[in-house]
Amino acid sequence: VEHAKDIVDLLRYDEDTAGGLMGKELVKVNENWNVLTCVREMREQATNVQRVHSIYVVDDENRLKGRLSLKDLLITGTKTPISEVYIPKVDFVKVNTPDVEVARIMQKYDLEAIPVVDELGRLVGRITIDDIVDVIKEEADKDFQLAAGISQDVDADDSIIDLTKARLPWLVLALLGGFISVKLLNGFSGAMQHHKELFFFTPLIAAMAGNVGVQSSAIIVQGLANNSISGSLFNRLIKEVLLSLLNGSLLALILIAGSHLLLGVSYEVGLTVSISLISVIVIASLIGTFVPILLNKFGIDPALATGPFITTSNDICGILIYFTIAKMILGF
Repeated sequence: VEHAKDIVDLLRYDEDTAGGLMGKELVKVNENWNVLTCVREMREQATNVQRVHSIYVVDDENRLKGRLSLKDLLITGTKTPISEVYIPKVDFVKVNTPDVEVARIMQKYDLEAIPVVDELGRLVGRITIDDIVDVIKEEADKDFQLAAGISQDVDADDSIIDLTKARLPWLVLALLGGFISVKLLNGFSGAMQHHKELFFFTPLIAAMAGNVGVQSSAIIVQGLANNSISGSLFNRLIKEVLLSLLNGSLLALILIAGSHLLLGVSYEVGLTVSISLISVIVIASLIGTFVPILLNKFGIDPALATGPFITTSNDICGILIYFTIAKMILGF
């Protein structure tokens, strides 16, 4: 009967909240008990709990007050009140806390279990790491699919129609981006007459723009997921500029030497491509940094920024920057 009542209570909460995830099996003690009473009550409660992760301390109103260390319990006199030995600092979540937030908290503080309280602070259950593993896996799968340009939660064994619905939107976006790139190239057709070798480097510029953007956005998305990003956005962007300038300069030196020695390209064209490469890397890294933070600020999953969206946008920007700089230097 008691088990059935617990099930009914749990059904009151949405499945994607802490209330829907929690279990009712836990060990709790009253702050007004002494150690001897506490041990006796714990023995009775433990018979209904498969695994004891923590011992929670509550008051007479069942409000969560803290947690009890097993070590302190063992070395304390039997007549000592629990109120004198329990640890008042305890991480907890409320019943309406989203499951993703619960997973983030448990990962951040490396918790095996976390208590759940209601709106009045009363202890109503606990969530173990076993309960949250599926949430972590589902969120990781979702982010991976978004990064790969899949807009729905699908599996390899789903129907062709479902797979098409999940993949096609981002492929259409990539196609539209390709049309824009072609239009940009057509606008610089004059370069073909005077410096046709510039077009040979177009895939290189586009690829580097996409790769740098994905690298930057992936790091930011990971930081947002782990809540490990600190400092202002301005400082973050300055750091990315300095990093991209260093990487871009090193790659530019390799490009100048390689294009001249291996491809026979003039130093003038090699320098033009190298300057363009540095500029493209800087802009791509800024886009890859700024876009995920902006999406996160507006409540949109920042993982969107690690897929075809960031790649396509950086391809377009890369081509535009490349030929604009080339036109300024070479004057075609």
